[in-house]
Amino acid sequence: MGPHNSRAVNPPKDSAIFQLFSTGIIAGIAGFASSFTLVVAGLQAVGASDAQAASGLLILTVMMGLVTIGMAWRYRMPITVAWSTPGAALLIVAAQGDVQFQAAVGAFIVCGVLIMVCGLVPALGRLITRIPQPIASAMLAGILFPICLAPITASVEYPRLGLPMVVTWLFLLKVAPRWAVPGALVAAIVAIALTTEGSVFGGAAVAPQLTPVVPVFDPTLILSLGIPLFVVTMAGQNVPGFTVMRSYGYAVPAGPALSVTGAASVVSAFFGGHALNLAAITAALTASEEAHDDPKRRWIASVAAGSTYVVIGLAAGFATALVSVAPPIVVVAIAGLAVIGALITSVRSALDAAEHRIAAIATFLVAASGVTVIGIGSAFWALLVGAIIMLWLGWSRSAGRSKPVTTEEPSST
Repeated sequence: MGPHNSRAVNPPKDSAIFQLFSTGIIAGIAGFASSFTLVVAGLQAVGASDAQAASGLLILTVMMGLVTIGMAWRYRMPITVAWSTPGAALLIVAAQGDVQFQAAVGAFIVCGVLIMVCGLVPALGRLITRIPQPIASAMLAGILFPICLAPITASVEYPRLGLPMVVTWLFLLKVAPRWAVPGALVAAIVAIALTTEGSVFGGAAVAPQLTPVVPVFDPTLILSLGIPLFVVTMAGQNVPGFTVMRSYGYAVPAGPALSVTGAASVVSAFFGGHALNLAAITAALTASEEAHDDPKRRWIASVAAGSTYVVIGLAAGFATALVSVAPPIVVVAIAGLAVIGALITSVRSALDAAEHRIAAIATFLVAASGVTVIGIGSAFWALLVGAIIMLWLGWSRSAGRSKPVTTEEPSST
């Protein structure tokens, strides 16, 4: 029997309990701090007010905590749930022109329903996972690319805010990589507090409060936001989440995991949250030897991480107030530092297969361009263009009517 199938456990020693809970708490803090600015900025980009953005951050944080606790307890696995980080980046890229937040919430609900259906209908889940990896990765890279440029722009436009953040990130990336993004966040908070002369939270509503949103289902926004949000959440978060867990010897039941996170996403959407999914990086902490030597006990670390999320969620108002007083480019810059690793992984995956590099780079360029055609954003068109090019070049090669396509640089000889 695998480590995750055994429920008969002996009480761990005090030192082991401390290790489990400390790892879980660190995972929860790092998971929140690394990308909450991206979530708030993304929600505001699609029309959320400060109160609605705070509500969205609150419901996402609390729901991912509760679902993490429930699934870890139910399956005795270190399952961890997170918000969709690439999905939050998509919100920023997809926000072209005026977007009604009610319509964005309608797109969020469609995304959650599709994730839930993937869990209930295994054939659909398999179909989504068959989206060519170069196309999915290239679209994600194109979405993340403008976000990752923000630290450079912020350092030039607001050097007193941007440079301390970037320098702190680089320093900690060398000596304590896990704390690089949280450290950059602290540096940014200090710089913002100094430049705003102590008025960071002046007049801001910081008490935790949920704000219901009545959804509007706009077909155009569902195509330009809801469907791409679903794709990047599945390809950029859920699939890596399952992979990470398998690498540590845990076979997470796909149906229940997708059904529960999809349903939680739908509930969260009614209060401004965009999407929930399986975590990858946070799960790597709670599922690894850092949590406990015995794989049978590591689920306790996920319970600790989930509990930490619930507590941190109460500070959503403070987090949103901080984001609201900072220059927007600085807020996005903090998030840009957090997703550089994801950009690297996406680019590597997109360009791994030589025969698909032209389709992948075309997908990347269209997604990064931010173009809007007939009211539909670049993420959707990136998928469409990439698929058409991949099918065309693949058909040409299989028919033997053209020479193999190569994207290798020409030889200097």
